[in-house]
Amino acid sequence: MTENTLTSEEQQRLSASIKELTALMRPVLIAGDITRAKKCIVAGVAGDVYRRDAFGIHPIVHAVDTALLLCRRVSPDRTMAAAILLYGLIHDGATDIEALRSQWGNDIADTIVRLNRVSTLYDRHATAESDNFRRLLLTFAEDIRVIILMIAARLTLMQAINHHPDEKRVAQVAYESGYLYAPLAHRLGLYAIKSELEDLSLKYTDRATFTSIARKLNETKVKREAYIADFIAPVKSRLEKEGLNFEIKGRTKSIYSIWNKIKKQKTDIDHIYDLFAIRVIIDAPPEREKPECWLAYSIITDMYRPNPARMKDWISIPKTNGYESLHITVYGPDDRWVEVQIRTRRMDEVAEKGLAAHWRYKGVKAEQGLDSWMKNVRDILETADTGPMELMKNLKMDVYNKEVFVFTPKGDLYRLPLGATVLDFAFNIHTGLGSRCTGAKVNGRNCRLSHRLQSGDTVDILTSSVQQPKRDWLSIVITSKARNKIRAAIKEQESHDAELGKELLQRRFKNRKIEIQESILTRLIKKLGFKTATEFFSNLGNGSLDVNTVADSYLDISEKLTEATATVSAEEFVLQTPPKEETDNDILEIGSGDGIVKGLNYKLARCCNPIYGDDVFGFISSEGVVKIHRNDCPNASNIRQRYPYRLIRTRWSGKFGGQMAATLQIVGNDDIGIVTNISSIINREKNSSLRNISINSHDGIFQGFVTVGTGSTEALNSLIKKIKTVKGVKEVKRADNQ
Repeated sequence: MTENTLTSEEQQRLSASIKELTALMRPVLIAGDITRAKKCIVAGVAGDVYRRDAFGIHPIVHAVDTALLLCRRVSPDRTMAAAILLYGLIHDGATDIEALRSQWGNDIADTIVRLNRVSTLYDRHATAESDNFRRLLLTFAEDIRVIILMIAARLTLMQAINHHPDEKRVAQVAYESGYLYAPLAHRLGLYAIKSELEDLSLKYTDRATFTSIARKLNETKVKREAYIADFIAPVKSRLEKEGLNFEIKGRTKSIYSIWNKIKKQKTDIDHIYDLFAIRVIIDAPPEREKPECWLAYSIITDMYRPNPARMKDWISIPKTNGYESLHITVYGPDDRWVEVQIRTRRMDEVAEKGLAAHWRYKGVKAEQGLDSWMKNVRDILETADTGPMELMKNLKMDVYNKEVFVFTPKGDLYRLPLGATVLDFAFNIHTGLGSRCTGAKVNGRNCRLSHRLQSGDTVDILTSSVQQPKRDWLSIVITSKARNKIRAAIKEQESHDAELGKELLQRRFKNRKIEIQESILTRLIKKLGFKTATEFFSNLGNGSLDVNTVADSYLDISEKLTEATATVSAEEFVLQTPPKEETDNDILEIGSGDGIVKGLNYKLARCCNPIYGDDVFGFISSEGVVKIHRNDCPNASNIRQRYPYRLIRTRWSGKFGGQMAATLQIVGNDDIGIVTNISSIINREKNSSLRNISINSHDGIFQGFVTVGTGSTEALNSLIKKIKTVKGVKEVKRADNQ
């Protein structure tokens, strides 16, 4: 005989329990069920395959007790009873699932598979007080019957471990039961089971408080029962006179509920007035349920003065969880307030042990997805012809199918959106871990950063000290947290690289005796295709861009911009024939020596876009062409400083009848129609035309560059004044070449 062998006491108890279970199950069993079940169980016991649990409870004893509890407290169901009885054979390796499938069918086999899957959660040592853990249980269970089996099995365990010597283990199970299983029972409408779980949880975690309240209730039991009898007697007489068929009884509130009231009201048990409630349960056909409940209400409130503030009508408008009852509080004998609940037999059956959802009753937090799912459950229960439990197997608990639940190697549990990758998981744990992530071992198998995780995966992140976030990571992750962390890390790294790049450029230019000019460097950055200076310097800093190549390109632009290779002075100027320019009009007088020469070929410099009427000067280029710059040109200071000998006096002459291009920078509120209004003003203006417009908007502010054709600075200034009058426009100014 081994420690796993059934004792004589257990055998006697098991025999009695199986006899009762068989009687209760007989209406839902099919031919051969009892024989097959006994054969499996006897073989398991005889083969010594069962292993007692940590509390020393034999698995088959626990399974039969759980099946019996289900029949008593919920409903006899063939699949649920068979699954809980046969599950131990799979868990302890006595048989395989396909053998059971061939004997018992797919429904029972699949339920056992789900039970076994849920049991693996506890092997991971996940934290039970986590909402994620509760959701994972629901996700893994898939079938609501599996959740019910878990709850029933837990209550059976709680009933069996009173005064067990391992108090620490008992307290852990009790705490888990109070946090996890009691709320699940509450949500499924299994209120009697929920109340017992809560009471036992309090008993095992705070026995002194539980015992104190229980003792007080016991001391006042006789007095309380006498009061209830005195209250009920006249009510019962009046209800009978009205011809109602009913049952009336008093019900003491659970110890856990009383304890909550003591804490909430910050008082003691002697000052809790609603320690019990009177329940009137009426037997009435469906069409008479509401009228007879209201008739009972009228009779009771005629006899005892009601408190309108505590009237709760959940018959006219049932709770969203399906709960139906009339609750009233009346002023009874001895100046005591008494709660009375009025409901029909059907309502009481649903409220006590039915599967109607009860998600928000007494402050339990609702979750919209589960509320909707449970409402569907209630609708099916109410219209079921073949029995509600039979229909339940088709209701899969997939309300959390938009999330996955993933474990760390230590058993910590994390919730992520469906489709989350290894990289999402790493950043969800810690930014540093995500930034150094190179991959992961998922369930012991090496996986890439882009591997998509599944519920129940155990993920061990792999890292490298030289790893850094990359821009292509943004296409791998799906969570905003990971995306923001990656962007921030990249920005921080680019800023660091930019500082290194700037120092590198300054040192190299100093060594080559090159003076850095911001205007030329800006042109170089744009020419190389960088959107920002930070991006340019960052590429220098990380080595993507060669600093010597940059220096050479800088010199090329500098030479072309300033015509550094030219040696021609104004006095040595030789007229060249350039390509056709913006205007063929002879409107400029260009000085050479002491005289003024008209008719010389020239170009209007693109860096400042001078127009007729601007203060200008001429600069002789290496091609022998005079380039006309505005006096306030961004390059004017540099040209005058380095090449004063190549400047030539220039002024406008005559009249100009054409148009020259000018660019305006406009800033304003991003109001509806503001761009249309600006365009209309330009098109209505004489000798002006709209050539190009570029608008950017951010946070309700737009900034635009508008290129217009205009005849002179006078006309342009007039146009600027008119644009400033447009509602929403904050600033208008002439811009350099864009």
